[in-house]
Amino acid sequence: MKVAWVFPGQGSQSVGMASALLEAAPEARDVFARVDEALGFSLSSIIANGPEDNLTRTEHTQPAIVATSAALVAVLRARFPQLPPPSFVAGHSLGEYSALVAARALSVEDAVRIVHARGRAMQDAVPVGVGAMAAIMGVEAGVLDALCTEFAQDEVVSCANFNAPGQIVIAGHAGAVARVSEAVSAHKGRAIALKVSAPFHCALMAPAARIVEEKLAAVPFSPLACPVVANVDAQASSSADVAKKNLVAQVTGAVRWQASVETMAAAGVTHVVELGPGKVLTGLIKRTSKGLALANVFDALSLDAYGATLP
Repeated sequence: MKVAWVFPGQGSQSVGMASALLEAAPEARDVFARVDEALGFSLSSIIANGPEDNLTRTEHTQPAIVATSAALVAVLRARFPQLPPPSFVAGHSLGEYSALVAARALSVEDAVRIVHARGRAMQDAVPVGVGAMAAIMGVEAGVLDALCTEFAQDEVVSCANFNAPGQIVIAGHAGAVARVSEAVSAHKGRAIALKVSAPFHCALMAPAARIVEEKLAAVPFSPLACPVVANVDAQASSSADVAKKNLVAQVTGAVRWQASVETMAAAGVTHVVELGPGKVLTGLIKRTSKGLALANVFDALSLDAYGATLP
């Protein structure tokens, strides 16, 4: 049995998402205490009490999801010390930071400080309303790339997330995203506008990439305990230097999640565990690779249920 751990990104959050885990597990409380101290404010209170519009502020959402995933990993390891380390870890966008925490390359304190700054920088890079994102269904990647080139005009629009077969997200200037969204109907596709505060993973995020690079340069990375499959190229690496470069590149680069799943499956992964709020990645993986056994660990109950399946 070859297991991969995967970690969700922005959009999976919900108010109260770690409450039961905090009540049930001292390891989770320890993680959140360290996170609150590292950030200098009570992120755990925002997660527990909201309001939702405060939690969904990008600068809060990003560390909240990383902290929740890190707490789940801490509890999983404490409850099941016989659990072998994963063969691979991977995360969707922001989730790559959670993956690096799980690979013991990055402390949770450093991770939340970086993604707090990352979230603020991504929000500040483009004024609200200037950018947009849309999910495109039923259009092949090559066709969609060509449409982005054709309808960009003097603006930015590109593929931002290759999530699963038949599901690609585009990002860029709002006008260009709207033009491409309208054009996909001629190719039997459909577009769904996404409720996002900024156009992530496109060239408009270049100012944020520079800030992320500065923050990462000041943070020590430890040797990786297992390979991380990176968003930007869907390749597995155990190099700390490569991991840092990939985190910078992913701010403006597309998330190649489908290819990342295919890379792990081709390397012999048989089981994938999603660790974090929600079940978004499990749904995408089902559409990408039918032969993988999937599990979700997102709270105290699901953690116990997963534990019951372990040898």
